[in-house]
Amino acid sequence: MRTIFWKDCLWLIDQTKLPEKEELIACETVDELIDAIKRLSIRGAPALEAAGAYGVALASHEREFSDLEEMKRYLVEKAKIIASARPTAINLSVGVERVLEKALSGESIEEVRKIALKEAERVAEEDVERNKKIGKNGAKLLEDGDIVLTYCNTGRFATVDWGTALGVVRSAIEDGKRIKVFACETRPLNQGSRLTCYELMKDGIDVTLITDSAVGMVMKKGLVSKVIVGADRIVKDAVFNKIGTYTIAIIARYHKIPFYVAAPKSTFDLNRTAEEVLIEERSREELIYCGEKLLAPREVKVYNPAFDFTPLELVSAIITEERIIYPPYEF
Repeated sequence: MRTIFWKDCLWLIDQTKLPEKEELIACETVDELIDAIKRLSIRGAPALEAAGAYGVALASHEREFSDLEEMKRYLVEKAKIIASARPTAINLSVGVERVLEKALSGESIEEVRKIALKEAERVAEEDVERNKKIGKNGAKLLEDGDIVLTYCNTGRFATVDWGTALGVVRSAIEDGKRIKVFACETRPLNQGSRLTCYELMKDGIDVTLITDSAVGMVMKKGLVSKVIVGADRIVKDAVFNKIGTYTIAIIARYHKIPFYVAAPKSTFDLNRTAEEVLIEERSREELIYCGEKLLAPREVKVYNPAFDFTPLELVSAIITEERIIYPPYEF
């Protein structure tokens, strides 16, 4: 099953319910989609690109319009709101802008709807294709017997299908290589333990769960040979990814372990530096509660950034659908 797809309306797997159950959400309005994005029912840069693309198509279908100009104004307005739902991950706006540009060329209300949905479907199909290419390229970096440490979730649930960093692992295993995975829990929302472990175990891939704070010990004991992570935005001097990635990169460098980033070219934002990117900050409740269980004093001050950035000098290579890019990074 794909993470996100269109069948009369927009459907997606509710990732907040995993690993207890795979449950689908139907989004019939843009507001429902935005809520799903903010709640992380749909997350992961490539999956958000598809969500943004489908969001424009959804906007064209969610209500009736008196004329074509009213419809186009409405699409532009909704596109801005969708694109800003999560500010750090650039793929969301890439998907929105791609479909919006195509849709605005339509010469009737029905034609706009057809164009928007067709282009959104194309975005989704291309994501699966490019992930397979990323996997094929990245598999060259893995040797038989490697143990890969990964962070957050970069597999099927972070994409339309297959995955980026986990797609590399899947492709290497498809090539006949014996690969094992160490998955960090990825606090505070545990995308590693809830999603990565779930999908790898479902596929029969050997995975061991560790706490985020065990990364140094695992590397010191020689239990990891490679690190592969995804990316939410790659700028000309850094890689943005889930908070904690920077720490792992530093520890990997100290222990002389290759640190690879797997991401499609749509994640690149080479007109900006790291200091120019807004880092999303999430709610204090994510840190002080686990479900209904209070983990900290209610009034404690909280700093909860969703992402950090890793300087490119700590990255051994970037794996894209086109090629593997090595330092010096002259994009």
